[in-house]
Amino acid sequence: MTPPHIVLREVTKQFRTPKGDSRVVLRDTSFTVEPGEFTSVIGPSGCGKSTTLSLICGMEQPDGGEVLIDGRPVDGLTDGVGFVFQNDAVFPWKTVLANVAAGPRFRGLSRKEAHAGAADWLRRVGLTGFERYHPAQLSGGMRKRVALAQTLINEPRVLLMDEPFAGLDVQTRQIMSDELLALWELTRPSVVFVTHDLEEAIALSDKVVVLTAGPATVKEEFPIDLPRPRRVSDIRLDPDFLTLHERIWESLRDEVATAHERSVAAA
Repeated sequence: MTPPHIVLREVTKQFRTPKGDSRVVLRDTSFTVEPGEFTSVIGPSGCGKSTTLSLICGMEQPDGGEVLIDGRPVDGLTDGVGFVFQNDAVFPWKTVLANVAAGPRFRGLSRKEAHAGAADWLRRVGLTGFERYHPAQLSGGMRKRVALAQTLINEPRVLLMDEPFAGLDVQTRQIMSDELLALWELTRPSVVFVTHDLEEAIALSDKVVVLTAGPATVKEEFPIDLPRPRRVSDIRLDPDFLTLHERIWESLRDEVATAHERSVAAA
């Protein structure tokens, strides 16, 4: 059998609070992502979902346990890992074309080669004709397309996404979800997708991992056996989708309630 592409094994992570105390964010957290698998991670606000991504990409190191990619411990920023952030991570002074070409240029490609590749990816994300625009001249959905092209042009083997569509309206979010699936099908990187939206998690994923209220650990994992290729608008009407939603929400609901009770008590 092919070994997992990404492994978190009994990972614990803590941070210092402003008062100097230690706050445990993740405790004995374990899950795997198979090669080419789209995995969503959901859980209450503040439970450590974004921290999980930081550990996988090497921006943070665990205080206990280990994180592996291709069987090797992650001990720093790792080649072949792409990250799409919630907030736009584009260069505001560069054109759309130059933003998408930045990664290939950094890796040593000539300006001509990098711009040719960038133009091709802008075509794939539906932004042909906007090459000379700057990010401030684009809508929120168009900036997200730039961010996707900017990441996918580097052909990452691992794609990490931290609530990338959270700031978009419902209609644009659905369109972007469909476009993400179509782009993912081209190269099939292993994806870890963090979201608060349970419907989004089910519609996109092969597997949904539910984290507990912090300190987070894995409560349950749910395989999503819905047919591919998918259209998000269509798959949400599937009876199997509705059954999965009910089952996963039953697991998630108590954790959301616990997190809410803690925030009210703290306030």
